[in-house]
Amino acid sequence: MARGPTGAVATFRAQAMTTPPARPRCGWAQADAMMMAYHDHEWGQPVHDSRQLWEMLVLEGFQAGLSWRTVLKRREGFRRAFAGFDPDRVAAFTPDDVERLMADPGIIRARAKIVAAIGNARAYVAMRDGGQDFAAFAWGMLPDGPVRNMTGRVQASSPLSHAMSAALRARGFRFVGPVIAYAWMQAAGMIDDHDPACFRYGAQGGEG
Repeated sequence: MARGPTGAVATFRAQAMTTPPARPRCGWAQADAMMMAYHDHEWGQPVHDSRQLWEMLVLEGFQAGLSWRTVLKRREGFRRAFAGFDPDRVAAFTPDDVERLMADPGIIRARAKIVAAIGNARAYVAMRDGGQDFAAFAWGMLPDGPVRNMTGRVQASSPLSHAMSAALRARGFRFVGPVIAYAWMQAAGMIDDHDPACFRYGAQGGEG
């Protein structure tokens, strides 16, 4: 029977499989392999699937006041706790589910954020049942497609994120302030906020 690599060879091969290659990246993506991989393969990729956009918005709400790395480490825990982020199932959660989630070590146990996530599922379902597709609504705020931040400056919010926040709130969403809305739009590729020196800068197209 063939034997696998051992010692230094095994370590090298394992690192090669788990650590993204050295490239010029956004400063926040330099922390570790997990953040690099998220940056390289997910962050800023345009997302047009309604359910996935809703999941991302909920997770950004949980991130408020914390680092994104804290949420990313728990993402699978969140998916288990929130029924695979099925909006219909989450919308049906009861006060008993809130207590269950408050006792779940696999997520961020913040009552206000948990309650908001359930409420946001109900807002999502209400929009859908009312004939409004969530992705069409979100991307409809950007009629010319992704907006590129060409300044090279880090922003916490923008006039567009203020407008998005207001539109979400008007539809019953909570924990969707302008800063959270901006982070969500960055993550979902509505805003290209990669550093100009980053290898992924401008990959989405768009102007700004």
